[in-house]
Amino acid sequence: MRAARDALLAEIRATVRDERVLAAMARVPRERFVPPDLVPYAYENRPLPIGYGQTISQPLIVAIMTEALRLEGTEKVLEVGTGSGYQAAILAELAREVVTVERLPELARRAARTLAELGYANVRVYVAGEALGWPQEAPYDAIVVTAAAPRVPPSLLEQLGEGGRMVIPVGGRDLQELVLVEKGPRGVRKRNLGPCGFVPLIGPEAWPPGHGPKGQNGAER
Repeated sequence: MRAARDALLAEIRATVRDERVLAAMARVPRERFVPPDLVPYAYENRPLPIGYGQTISQPLIVAIMTEALRLEGTEKVLEVGTGSGYQAAILAELAREVVTVERLPELARRAARTLAELGYANVRVYVAGEALGWPQEAPYDAIVVTAAAPRVPPSLLEQLGEGGRMVIPVGGRDLQELVLVEKGPRGVRKRNLGPCGFVPLIGPEAWPPGHGPKGQNGAER
């Protein structure tokens, strides 16, 4: 297992250069976030099914999104789409506190249990309500969205504090661009980080239920 993890990290290092992100990914046991029968494949650079039609995201995509947030350790981070809890664990290694929301109660409970067992006391898992994100605890220094929207949802921009950064896949139901959104005193700047394929974000500012296939990067939602 250690050899497979080291090989995965070497593969990711070709794209992601932030040593803190790489160290966080080395510390988080990905095998704890996959079903028992898929543990032998935990350190392959691909998404894996976790039940309920969802997946744990491809490690490279997790690393790219996390690096783009430029976390320093003092931030309050919102994750939209808990899934397995793996991305939340990576964020918890790098930020002061993490708020993560999941639409499916079964996945939320499972992720919360795994994160607690691993000692991540700085993560709070909530079952998503009608609104996107978790406005009750806004503003956030950083937001990561692990599902695709047709555009950047205004309500998530409202939850992002000034000087904050958000990473979100934006585009159609099959392929999107990974977008870095930076909110500053002069307005919002957007920068494309590259093509990607994510499952649809479900909500009033995104896609209605039943839209879209599973993304090629196997993103959680």
